[in-house]
Amino acid sequence: MTPAKGANDPACAAVTVRLPDAVDGQQRRWTDAQATAAWGDPSTVLLTCGVAEPGPSTLPCDTRAGVDWIIDDTDAPKYRFTTYGRTPALEVYLDYDAVSGSQVLTDIGTAVGQLPTTGAVCTERPAS
Repeated sequence: MTPAKGANDPACAAVTVRLPDAVDGQQRRWTDAQATAAWGDPSTVLLTCGVAEPGPSTLPCDTRAGVDWIIDDTDAPKYRFTTYGRTPALEVYLDYDAVSGSQVLTDIGTAVGQLPTTGAVCTERPAS
């Protein structure tokens, strides 16, 4: 994995030390890039902290465990979830054939909730 431009932000360290040992049944793996994490063998969930903060988007946005996420399914069944209204931003890239995005985001929610909020919130939610 490659660290994001903002990986050395202390808020990313606050997140990575709180990440769970497993998400949706996938065990955490060692990564050697700062402010990153991976779960599964082979990796089915990749996390990178310190990515660019997204601006307003037409992509769906959902809230899990108190964190707003922009959902990009362009590469389905691989999905990219990016925090919205958090600085620095954090991205999760996962394989929906192997894990549930909803469960993964719930499992990491407490850790990701450590990121400071900007005041921006999701206004659109995906259709149920």
